[in-house]
Amino acid sequence: MKKLAVLAVAFGGLLFAADQSRTFVGVITDTMCGAKHTMGISPDAKCVRECVKMDPNKWKYALYDGKNVYTLSDQQTPEKFAAERVKVTGVLYEKTQIIKVEKIEAAR
Repeated sequence: MKKLAVLAVAFGGLLFAADQSRTFVGVITDTMCGAKHTMGISPDAKCVRECVKMDPNKWKYALYDGKNVYTLSDQQTPEKFAAERVKVTGVLYEKTQIIKVEKIEAAR
């Protein structure tokens, strides 16, 4: 019975930790281009906006942290930060690589 109680507490702790807000720092990009803007549209900020506008049902604003590209749940706020370094506060859903955005602000 003790083992079951310990497992229940540990599992509950994992679930709680999974939904914790975190801060991610990176550059606002789009899911089409990701880390590299190769569409021939300059500057990068224009490329990000144009790629999302091309097909907003398919291409989304995202955060590139230097290693991973995370799709952002908020698809309005990132437009003003296109190709800029930002801090995104939110919950990362590992399975889908989506960040449920709580706040986006310019990074220093």
